[in-house]
Amino acid sequence: MSIKLVESDFKILGCFPVISQLRPHIEQTKFVEQVRYQMKEGYQLAFLEVQKQAVAVAGFRISNCLASGKFLYIDDLVVDELKRSHSYGQQLFQWIIEYARNHDCKHLSLDSGVQRFATHRFYLMQRMSITSHHFSMEL
Repeated sequence: MSIKLVESDFKILGCFPVISQLRPHIEQTKFVEQVRYQMKEGYQLAFLEVQKQAVAVAGFRISNCLASGKFLYIDDLVVDELKRSHSYGQQLFQWIIEYARNHDCKHLSLDSGVQRFATHRFYLMQRMSITSHHFSMEL
């Protein structure tokens, strides 16, 4: 078992079966291109691999803002639905925390859909706090 940042298109594509469980609207044929585009803007894709297969995936970026200073924002965090309850999510989450600390981030944040109750329990067990409401609108 290991946690790594993706570097090759092959590894990006290897994350698709897991991340598509969270983002089912993403087409496999466009996945690598989309990830590479986001990487130009600072996006990173990390994965926890067991027996040469991604079982947990996280997409994140480091940024700065007046409200929080330097922070790591998790865009995507998902464990393969067939591999849950093996602490893979917790291990990947802890790896992200260390990555943030090693890059001098003062905060770690994410948004989670209001309907994702099990996910919210996971984040609360990881000692995250609910600190705001996220508002959005389609344009």
